[in-house]
Amino acid sequence: MTHNTPLSPRPLRHLSEGRRRVLTAAQLRAHGVGAAELAEQCRPDGPWRELLPNVILLHPGPATGEELLHGALLYAARATEPGVPAQPTAGSAHRPLYAEAVLTGLAALALYGFASAPPLPAVHRVDVLVPRLRRLRSTGHVRILRTAALPAAQAVSGLPVAPVPRALADAVAELRDAQAVRRLLTEAVRDGHCEPAAVVRELTQAKLLNRPHVVDAVDALVAEGRSIAEDRLYRMVSEHGLPDPVWNVDLRLPGGPHLGGVDAYWPDQAVAVELDTRAPRQGDAQDDDALWSEYARKREHLERLGITVVHITPRKLRASLEQQAAVVRTALMASGDRDPAAYVVVLPR
Repeated sequence: MTHNTPLSPRPLRHLSEGRRRVLTAAQLRAHGVGAAELAEQCRPDGPWRELLPNVILLHPGPATGEELLHGALLYAARATEPGVPAQPTAGSAHRPLYAEAVLTGLAALALYGFASAPPLPAVHRVDVLVPRLRRLRSTGHVRILRTAALPAAQAVSGLPVAPVPRALADAVAELRDAQAVRRLLTEAVRDGHCEPAAVVRELTQAKLLNRPHVVDAVDALVAEGRSIAEDRLYRMVSEHGLPDPVWNVDLRLPGGPHLGGVDAYWPDQAVAVELDTRAPRQGDAQDDDALWSEYARKREHLERLGITVVHITPRKLRASLEQQAAVVRTALMASGDRDPAAYVVVLPR
């Protein structure tokens, strides 16, 4: 059977039935939607609307939080060759859907699940990182942030998102509410998203540590990080069958100088544990080196006296309590094979 009428184009309905109903004008052209048809669909009372320049929302009414993020990335992404599908397929999974565009700031923190960040439907502005030389303007709900080097993005809900420390720094840069800043930084450490030192480094690079409310929040952040690390150290001892130490003590030579404080000490075995919770206030490399030199000097002095010092970072405690407990247990068991340590006075801190 033959037809004299031309084949009709594929109905446009299928475009608006996808999970994310946002496409670029270029992607629509690849689907066979010409300029005239696009203008017709985006008329004031039409079924589509322009969400951002050359980014089309394929339904009437407000965009969802997910659509706002997707649209922001499509707007900011470097254009790819015509015909790249709107979503990756088995044959195109290697092609970057959002080339040179990474979500950051409060929207990124919302994706990470921060309770102290506004939920996605309430995020009215989406921050997107792009390379510094890209010629792109902020518009609508999208704020373009240029950077010398894009951070290695994390995939969260299928979207490229800046690592938590960078997203925090970009969010804090725009916040003037001291309590909001403190809540974000504290939650980042308390919920295990990152270590305090990583946050301080990003805040320093962003030149934010000259703001009093940020400095106050960093003080709370460092205190929170130490408290969490101490709790994990207590758990390590109790859950992995280690003998009870004396906690948070200062060591001194009898009638002599102060040797330094340690977080846990086993006097009979002359074994000490010290938590490394360095987070230099200004993030300066010299400050960091000075702090590390202080740790090293104390450790060398104690070990010359026959005291074994086990140095543990909060990250190691978070990653594997069992492994750190094994390190401490080995040090305790090896004490019998060493020469007796010098006698030291143990005082509460």
